[in-house]
Amino acid sequence: MKESEVLNESLEVKEEVSKSAPEVSPEVSLEEKLKQMEQELKEWKDRALRYAAEVENLKKSLKREKEEYYKFALEAVFKELLPSIDNLERALEAFEHSSNLSALKEGVYISLKVIHQTLEKFGLKQFEPAIGEAFHPHYHEALATDYHPEVPNGGIIKVFQKGYKLHDRVIRPALVCVCMKDKKIEEKEVSEKEELQNSENQENSNEQ
Repeated sequence: MKESEVLNESLEVKEEVSKSAPEVSPEVSLEEKLKQMEQELKEWKDRALRYAAEVENLKKSLKREKEEYYKFALEAVFKELLPSIDNLERALEAFEHSSNLSALKEGVYISLKVIHQTLEKFGLKQFEPAIGEAFHPHYHEALATDYHPEVPNGGIIKVFQKGYKLHDRVIRPALVCVCMKDKKIEEKEVSEKEELQNSENQENSNEQ
């Protein structure tokens, strides 16, 4: 068979196949694609709604856990404080029946000491400024000012109430009285110091 005849037969077969194949309407194809996209969009929407519901449930669960935690966060502290409270209540009852005040005082002191130790165990520490210590607004609160001959200007001369720190944070500053000298008194003290220094210098020079 010649090459031209083979080519013709091949073309004829292709024409027959194309004629026998069903025609694909572009409108039908577009409609199917739209349906497919709508189905996919619906699936993604359902997923998004389920995800949003899961997130909301998780938020509610975390909120409940947080509230529960804060509600009972100090349970361990209170449990350790209860024996000291019991001892103080017994001491009050003993005051009505006992005349041994020194023993009762010792019992109250021990109970108070245990309370302080318990609070320190959980990070709460008491502090008391020393007399003469410089006033610091972060740790101290000045309730009054007064003069003291042995305390420098701005130093603490009296403590009305002790302060407390929770770890490194001051939750209650110490209430104090601060030394505030009058200018005349301060000038007089400076003058006296200078006179004393001059006198010592004079004595040293005479000895030489």
